[in-house]
Amino acid sequence: MSILRKISTLFKSNINDMISRAEDPEKMLNQIILDMRNQLSRAKQEVASAIADERRLRSQGENEATQAREWEERAVLAVREGRDDLAKQALLRQQEHAERARTLEETWRHQSVETEKLKGALRTLNERIEEARRKRNLLVAKQKRAQAQKRIHETMSGLSDTSAFEAFDRMAERIEDEERRSLAASELSEELRGDPLEEEFGLLEKESGDDDSERRLRALKQRMGLLEGASEEPRQISSGGRGASSEEGEGEAEEGDEKLLREFDRLERGESD
Repeated sequence: MSILRKISTLFKSNINDMISRAEDPEKMLNQIILDMRNQLSRAKQEVASAIADERRLRSQGENEATQAREWEERAVLAVREGRDDLAKQALLRQQEHAERARTLEETWRHQSVETEKLKGALRTLNERIEEARRKRNLLVAKQKRAQAQKRIHETMSGLSDTSAFEAFDRMAERIEDEERRSLAASELSEELRGDPLEEEFGLLEKESGDDDSERRLRALKQRMGLLEGASEEPRQISSGGRGASSEEGEGEAEEGDEKLLREFDRLERGESD
């Protein structure tokens, strides 16, 4: 057990040294686990050596007991042959080996008990290291959570000063004011872009154009004899009186012409809606 006490003392000294340096907790825990494993590896070597010694003692004791039996058999043989002198020498050798066998057996039994204690202590050490490894993960998680809480607290403490929020509100008000100014300028430009007088005449010309179309249709029906009444030709209104057409008007006229031509084509083919 002195082996494990020596390892435990060395391990405690290493731990105390690391704690006194106050290094990063996660790194320190990882280093502690690493040191534990290194000490466990050394302990395994020491226990293995003790087991080897115990087995060697057992083997030596068994060998001495075997030799004691062999010398006893030789003494019996010498007595049968009438060689008492040889029998006495054989019995002396038998006694020597028997004594050594008993001594080695006692030493082996004591060593066996100590070896079993070492094995149990080694298993306990291994279990505690595994438990420490599991706790290491929990401790690291707690340490990171504590750091996060500390950063949040520091941030909240820094935001307790209302100057930052006031600056934010002033900037928001400035942006909204710029947006309102931009919308007002856009509406004003839209109102000033057109001539009200030209818009009024444009509406009148549109209405006049609609009336002219009705008169032309009525005159056509009268010429075809479809309507009763005077055959007076309707008054022609020149398109020139309305001024030049815009590009938009020309586009609409072209679409109207195409649609009208399609309708006449259907009539000529005898198709109906």
